[in-house]
Amino acid sequence: MSAARRQTPSQTVGPFFAFGLIRGDEHVLVSDQTRGQRIIVRGHVFDGSGAAIEDAMVEIWQADAAGIFNHPDDPRHRQIDPHFRGFGRAGTSNREREYAFKTIKPGPVPGQDGTMQAPHLGLRIFARGMLLHLLTRVYFSDEPANQQDPILTSIADAERRQTLIAVRESVQDAPTYRLDIHLQGDRETVFFSP
Repeated sequence: MSAARRQTPSQTVGPFFAFGLIRGDEHVLVSDQTRGQRIIVRGHVFDGSGAAIEDAMVEIWQADAAGIFNHPDDPRHRQIDPHFRGFGRAGTSNREREYAFKTIKPGPVPGQDGTMQAPHLGLRIFARGMLLHLLTRVYFSDEPANQQDPILTSIADAERRQTLIAVRESVQDAPTYRLDIHLQGDRETVFFSP
């Protein structure tokens, strides 16, 4: 076979997140002036065999404590908390192989047809070998509005719905919620189409 006909060997995407996209405090969305209840959201990203992925990246996008997104399409955009970033990024390349965000518990967000969505976080997950990122949501285990959330209740299987519920942990610091993300397997997290 001539050199012109050789195929390039396949390669996976990454790892490049830790040194290319995560540079410092992108996981901290709050300052001393930010309004709302400070919380920590953390967890692992697991592959299909149940191993914690050491070089995944998780992005978060959320509303502020009043349920307002820092985006011009939000009709209440001018009322946004100027001390809240609303977007963050964390990797799993630390010793615990865990992502963690210091943020606030978001307020409820208006949905379609006048319905209200329960407080939630939007997550985007990137990992080695994935050509496209994955999208999911994080809801809070101690939030009564989950029962009426139109997105969460659209998942017919109650067991699958639980893959989006971050469980509050007993810790001394700020209230902490854990959501482990499973990319494949029996406990696969519910993912949404972009």
